Amino acid sequence: MASIELVLGTRVISADVRRRTLLTAAGETISYKILIVATGARALKLEEFGVNGSDAENVCYLRNLTDANRLVDAMNSCSRGNAVIIGGGYIGMECAASLVINKINVTMVFPEAQCMPRLFTPKIASFYEDYYKAKGVEFVKGTVLTSFDMDSNGKVVAVNLRDGKRLPADMVVVGIGIRPNTSLFEGQLTMEKGGIKVNGKMQSSNSSVYAVGDVAAFPVKLFSETRRLEHVDSARKSARHAVSAIMDPEKTGDFDVVPFFYSRVFTLSWQFYGDNVGEAVHFGDFSGNTFGAYWVNKGHLVGSFLEGGTKEEYEAIAMITSLKPAIEDLTKLESQGLSYAMAVSREPPPTQVINVGSSGSGLGPYPVLETPMYRWHATAGVILAGSIAAFAYWYGRRRRRW
Repeated sequence: MASIELVLGTRVISADVRRRTLLTAAGETISYKILIVATGARALKLEEFGVNGSDAENVCYLRNLTDANRLVDAMNSCSRGNAVIIGGGYIGMECAASLVINKINVTMVFPEAQCMPRLFTPKIASFYEDYYKAKGVEFVKGTVLTSFDMDSNGKVVAVNLRDGKRLPADMVVVGIGIRPNTSLFEGQLTMEKGGIKVNGKMQSSNSSVYAVGDVAAFPVKLFSETRRLEHVDSARKSARHAVSAIMDPEKTGDFDVVPFFYSRVFTLSWQFYGDNVGEAVHFGDFSGNTFGAYWVNKGHLVGSFLEGGTKEEYEAIAMITSLKPAIEDLTKLESQGLSYAMAVSREPPPTQVINVGSSGSGLGPYPVLETPMYRWHATAGVILAGSIAAFAYWYGRRRRRW
């Protein structure tokens, strides 16, 4: 009879995939038949960039529950004080919003020319930066942290930047990226894109080992290339797929997911699907509440972004991204904007392959699928905790204590 045993208070310190064993810090050896690696990723520390001070009580990261509790404690002791955020990405932007809502003065520091440079176009970034500025957030771009000033208690009181600026600080939040936790399996499993390379079943180069979440580099069917996706949506879906592949391999196909990211801050809410490569085509009212962009690469729509959409509108951009329609006229796509996605999404779901030909709209024919498309639903935003212990799944085999 299948069962689940949860082992707390220890961690896996080594793995031997050839012998199918794990060794814990408590000295216990766990044998497995099937192993699912869900070790997540760790936050990059300042020390990796030559800056000391991560151990100061008011310097915070955000990757796991301990980090979150530390951040809340720092916020509670910093009411109406000054917070400096190092990094202009996902963590930085979401933390900045939360800090401002809690009446803390926020300055964001990052070396790039705009916030969220891995995803946003300059035009999209400009909207969010202006919105944050209106809420009181200050941006210091094109420079980096070089050192901290500390008081006699080892608490940060100021942040020193490469451009010579000195920013007073009652707390510091650092969001400068992550690295997948692959060290247990280096030299034992094939690695790619910084993670464990898996096939469409989430199965690694060793048939008894599967990987899911941030640590997994899997083939994205939509783009015919291997990628890692650092988001909770991918973590949830890849985990479900791996379990399905283990329990019912004959009926489980290859993992097929459209890359998806979202964020909700202040009264804003955006969703992104696909890939942000090629030429960006903006649409909507950037002075209002609803706008977006499509990305067109090699004649096909490959990515979609929408701020302020309804449930139906978000589902529409998800659907057209999965279809990768041919786009012949970027100007017409820009003029049609969101209405293009809505029109395509309302077409009856095709049940067989047909040649629809050109619509004459200048947007080209869109491809149809052999089965109806599934609707995509945005899930509640959560922070995926990194450094989850490797989870051993074995069929009825008891753990052996050596």
